[in-house]
Amino acid sequence: MLKNINNPKDIKKLNMSQLYQLADELRTFLIDNVSKTGGHLASNLGVVELTLALHRVYSMPEDRIVWDVGHQTYVHKIITGRKDSFDTLRKYNGLSGFPKPNESIYDTFAAGHSSTSISAALGIARARDIKKEKYNVVAVIGDGALTGGMAFEALNDAGTLNTNITVILNDNEMSISENVGSLSGYLSKLRTDPKYITLKDDVETLLKRVPAFGNNLFKTAERVKESLKYLLLQGMLFEELGFTYLGPIDGHNIEKISEVLERAKTVKGPVLVHVITKKGKGYRFAEENPNVFHGVGPFEIETGQNLSKSKITYSKAFGEEMIKEAEGNPELVAITAAMPDGTGLSEFSKKFPNRFFDVGIAEQHAVTLAAGLASNGLKPVFAVYSTFLQRAYDQVVHDVCLQNLPVVFAIDRAGIVGEDGETHQGILDISFLRSIPNITLLAPKDINEFRNMLRWCFEYNGPVAVRYPRGGDSLDNFEKYEEIRLGKWEVIEEGKRLAVLATGKMVQNALAAVEKLKSKNINVTLVNCRFIKPMDKSLLNKLSNEYDVIITVEDNYTAGGFGSGVLEYISGINSKSKVVILGYPDEFIPHGSLDILYKKYGLDPEGIYSTILKNI
Repeated sequence: MLKNINNPKDIKKLNMSQLYQLADELRTFLIDNVSKTGGHLASNLGVVELTLALHRVYSMPEDRIVWDVGHQTYVHKIITGRKDSFDTLRKYNGLSGFPKPNESIYDTFAAGHSSTSISAALGIARARDIKKEKYNVVAVIGDGALTGGMAFEALNDAGTLNTNITVILNDNEMSISENVGSLSGYLSKLRTDPKYITLKDDVETLLKRVPAFGNNLFKTAERVKESLKYLLLQGMLFEELGFTYLGPIDGHNIEKISEVLERAKTVKGPVLVHVITKKGKGYRFAEENPNVFHGVGPFEIETGQNLSKSKITYSKAFGEEMIKEAEGNPELVAITAAMPDGTGLSEFSKKFPNRFFDVGIAEQHAVTLAAGLASNGLKPVFAVYSTFLQRAYDQVVHDVCLQNLPVVFAIDRAGIVGEDGETHQGILDISFLRSIPNITLLAPKDINEFRNMLRWCFEYNGPVAVRYPRGGDSLDNFEKYEEIRLGKWEVIEEGKRLAVLATGKMVQNALAAVEKLKSKNINVTLVNCRFIKPMDKSLLNKLSNEYDVIITVEDNYTAGGFGSGVLEYISGINSKSKVVILGYPDEFIPHGSLDILYKKYGLDPEGIYSTILKNI
């Protein structure tokens, strides 16, 4: 069946039996392909029937579907003409793991961060109305993404002007009671039946024509109706926000979903369709461990086991150090924004449940919560991916740094993250944090130094951020580990004429380049710039006096990054040293393996080696 599906119009030709056969084939296709490429499996297995129903009822690209986060669009991609290139998923120059309008006309809006779909869809719908166009606009959002405050801001706005928009709440956590579900489905059908709506409007008009008695009777009837709604309907929150609520319905029943979506198209104003799905449906290992299979590397289908070699990662090391510190420090608390597994805090949450706070996808709240905890004498550690900390910049500035509060920001996935691409590359944090007064910013050269840094951060009395990469180390260890002292760098290799100042993971790549230079009897100085802010000014003064060329290397944009800081300082002391900055240029970095991307931007050992030779 799947081999005959080349665009959404092919979906509309299938009967129900064929659609369910296609759903089974899609799950097999997903499991087979993602087991090879890695990716977001569990969420996509859960939306197979929902995606088929959407394309059966709506007509893309005329109608517009906006997917929240976008990691659940694999089925959508497969049935919109991209199945033959699906083996390139998340590979360099291959398919993105997220919606990209420049990849396909069927991708309405680019997404990678959560809670944005309703806002974007509402903007599209209002533009449609202003331009007097006619098409349907649908936002698909998960229950996890709905915890983000931006989603509620959009819901609140959508209910005010009676814009025609449909929001589908894909709920893969809530269990559904058969009785309540059936009753709610019946009432939803009744309230959207054209005959019911016409009768309701006629009765309102008739009652209002009768002077005083009519108005009183109408108000009484309204109060009775509102009381019944609160008693019988699950979706009253959305009703109060101005939405017509339909559901909950079985998200794996294509016929039911299609029926409700057809009804939603006839309703004036905003509609919310509540769909219940099972994350990981159809693959036992994903159903049993949806968090593990949310984002997964290549795995063995028969066992569900990850095929990558097991090694200590920065996230795991972070979780271990947090537990060690918490055992002796009752003031330490941990915060995550719906990422306990990804950030390494799962074991901490089990050992110290009263000192662990998962706030959902609400990074702004997480930062200000940390500020409140710190203001009352605790030591909060907020573990967050670099790309998601961007969402809480104002809170870092205003609520933490302005008040100089001792909050630790454990910035995971700093630098490029590879296959997740533009929306997830963590290459802005140095630039946006370095400019904030009061904050201290560190980056470890390897996991051993990272552990030492964390212990230092736990003792530091002020805002402090430590940024560290995804995965583990390319080098096993370094020969020495100097004590962590505020603002002090570490000289790893001594040489002449040229100094390489590297920070974070780039120290490993720079060391490999320096070792290659030794084979040509070229010795240069290599410095581990473990403190990005404050910089080691005394060492920088010395280097700028002794070396003709200083090359900085960072896993960040060059604009406003570590190299910019070095250049700013050296220009202020009238040094004659030439400064060469290696980092990422002014463009969004595509998805692909780390090796390919480092090579593309000259940040692999060979690229750093070549830059040194050009400037020696």
